[in-house]
Order: sequence, then structure tokens, then C-alpha cells
Amino acid sequence: MSTAVLALGGNALSRADEPATIANQFRRARESMASVVALARDGWRIVIVHGNGPQVGDSLVRHEVARRVVEPLPLGVLVAETSGWIGYMLQQSLQNALAAAQVRRHVVTLVTQTLVDRFDPALGLPTKPIGQPLTDEEAAGLRESGRAVARDGAGAWRRMTTSPRPLAVVELPVIRGLLDQEVIVIAAGGGGPAVYQDPILGLEGVDAVVDKDRISAVLAGQLEAEVLLILTNVEAVHAGWGTPSARPIRRMTVARADAMIAEGAFDVGGMRPKVEAAAGFARTGRGRAIIAHLASGPAALLGETGTTIVRHE
Repeated sequence: MSTAVLALGGNALSRADEPATIANQFRRARESMASVVALARDGWRIVIVHGNGPQVGDSLVRHEVARRVVEPLPLGVLVAETSGWIGYMLQQSLQNALAAAQVRRHVVTLVTQTLVDRFDPALGLPTKPIGQPLTDEEAAGLRESGRAVARDGAGAWRRMTTSPRPLAVVELPVIRGLLDQEVIVIAAGGGGPAVYQDPILGLEGVDAVVDKDRISAVLAGQLEAEVLLILTNVEAVHAGWGTPSARPIRRMTVARADAMIAEGAFDVGGMRPKVEAAAGFARTGRGRAIIAHLASGPAALLGETGTTIVRHE
């Protein structure tokens, strides 16, 4: 039985063009399950990894506003919090979709920890956008209060946090055991709470947000998956993105992906981490990586849409 790791963006559930209500996010979660049901029906072993950029930023704001009433939770704990409730939304939505399609598979959400290097230089560089887009006034106010703010890949002002490079998923044996029972596993939600190994205390948390595409690639490698499928809100990777001559790239080698990254063809807060993660997985030679629209998973697996990245042609 083949294994696929699916990476779903947090922006797929909380879109910038509509209010970030729970009702809207549940609706988007239900809409995102068609591709997963199709893979489940075909017998794939499936792990779902989701992002949490908008949601964890919103949670941070809630805790800041309520800090005079209750003690605010640190960012690392909020990553665990969002991985739980977003996982619940996806789990319930998938259970209902599987039942409607008469596909008998169990679904479970695991709050898994992501191992990072406590001395990773990225922990000193806030580059990952979280929360909703900000107005110029809101961005200025946050900057004056000492919080990191910058423009994201779409040009909107966003809060920024640090994002260390993931090394491994701590609970890998548990995921493997569930996959062996044909359970669909939701894991490494929001990138997973980042932890490091302290020589005395053991695992200790880090206040950061791990990129979900990067941890998806790491997890796909640990599981020796055949496919890493990164599902997002664009059709494919484009050459000349943002220009009148932009065109989708249906297939590329790792070497071409590396060259485009080096040329600065992708923005740091948008497509670049997806291409880096996909190329990193394909480089291992274990399988292929695909970047495609959220609704196009099965077609992308057949090479009909999306961008497939392979080690060699």
C-alpha cells in the first residue's frame, strides 16, 4: 500500500477574502476533503499535515487582548492549541465525507512535536507571517510596541515570527503504527509545536512556528512515502509569476527547482518554502513531490494538473 503525505495550508481554511469565523473555516474544511476521500477510496495510506498561520496569529491576538483577565499562553503552546482544534475540524469533516462516500476508514488527530535545533539561526529572524492582514495603522502600532511586522508574499502587512528548520517528528512510531492499521492520521498540525532536546530536562518547547511544508517533507522522508502532495490555493508553480508571461510548470527536476530558488523566482513568504520542501523530498529519490490546487489532488497525482517535482527526468 502506497503512502501519501498531504500538506494543507492554513490559508485554505481561513481566507483573506472572508471573515475568519469558525463557521467559514468549517465550511472550507468540508470543501477540502474531496481529494482526501478519493485517495482513501483508492487505498492510499494517508497523513494530513495542516498549516495554522492565520489561526495561530488570531489566537495570539485573543490572548493579548485578554491578558488583564487571564495569563496569556506563549506562542509554542498556541501552536499545540491550534493543531488540536484545526485537527478536530478536519477530522470531523473527513469522517463525514468518508461516511457519505461509503469509504470505511478511521481518522485520528495527533498533537505531535517537531524536533528543532535550539541554536538554529532562524530562531533569531522573524520571517514567517502569522495572523490576518493588517492595515497600515495596525502595522505601525504593533511595530511601535516592539512586535515584528513585515509584508508577506502578497504584499500585505502581517505579524512575523521565527520559523526554525524541522529535523524530525518525535511521535513517528505512533504515526507508523496507525498507518499500519489503515487509519488516516492528521499530524504535525501547524508544523507541530517546536521542541529541542535538552541534555538534562529532555524535550523543551520553543516559541516559534514551524513551516508546515517543510515538516511535511521531513515526515514524508521519515515514512518513506511515495508522494508528498502540497495542496494550496494556486494551480501550480509558475515561471514568471506576477508578470503577463506567467505560465504553469507541469514538471520540473530538482536541479531546475534549485536554480529558480537561487534566481529569486519565488517569494519567501509564499511559494519558496513549498518548492524548497518539495525539492528536498524529491532529492531523496524516494518519491515525487506535487504542488497543486486544493481541489485537484487526484488529477495532480495523474500529472494532469499541478507541478510535479522529481529527482531526475
